[in-house]
Amino acid sequence: MADEHAGHRKRMRARFLNDGLDGFADHEVLELALFFAIPQRNVNPLAHRLIRHFGSLHAVLEADAASLMRVEGVGEYAATLLTLFSHVARRMEKSRRRERGKIANRAQAQRYCQALLSGLRQECFYAVCLNAEMEVLGDALIARGSLGEVPAYPRLVAEAALRYNAHSLILCHNHPGGSLVPSLRDLEATRVLQRLLDGLEVALADHIIVAGGETLSMAGCGLLRRETAASKETVLYPAVDDGLRAADSSGEGVIRARLRKLQKEKENHENRDTEGKGV
Repeated sequence: MADEHAGHRKRMRARFLNDGLDGFADHEVLELALFFAIPQRNVNPLAHRLIRHFGSLHAVLEADAASLMRVEGVGEYAATLLTLFSHVARRMEKSRRRERGKIANRAQAQRYCQALLSGLRQECFYAVCLNAEMEVLGDALIARGSLGEVPAYPRLVAEAALRYNAHSLILCHNHPGGSLVPSLRDLEATRVLQRLLDGLEVALADHIIVAGGETLSMAGCGLLRRETAASKETVLYPAVDDGLRAADSSGEGVIRARLRKLQKEKENHENRDTEGKGV
């Protein structure tokens, strides 16, 4: 029986480490937490008992220690652990409000997204929600895995924008493989999301890719859709690249050519700065 419980606990921990709490029932969330306060006993019945007594997971985690200890099977260690969650959540929110920054320019946006995605080994996609003063309201994890493999992401982006009452969004995701070049799937996802946000009257400020310690701003590369002054036609690529796009139907050559052009402009600018300083 002890081996059976140990195997069950190991499987539950593995589920959480792989997928987070997605797919966990409320009683399983409590069960996972109680593993750390009650190391030997089967805590599944206790988790169910707590849910029945308080009515919901939220009510269990908001209860005080004395109320929890009136439930059969809950001792001081378990009560302390369960009450800790709500206190930590409030402290996190207080810390988040205190540290809420203002993203005043593209460089700050790139640094923010790099910090958000740094060290992740799996591709993750975030929506950074901003108010009208470009202050960060919150970071919403939209998906793990390739954007093309997550058909629900438009709905989740819309939910994040509405939940935070965002004025604008910065989308960002990482390329663990190391390439900063956005794929055609990345660009298509951006196009779909920009249309979606237009309908919600939420601006898409940028879509930033993080890879190998570097960042790429789609807005900075001219890869976000824009309106032309003459026709109001929306295009994903700037008009200056039409010839390049026609020459390479895959689109990837356009992106690489633009990145090379931007890199050359950056080098020329740095060279002019160096010459101006007499170095």
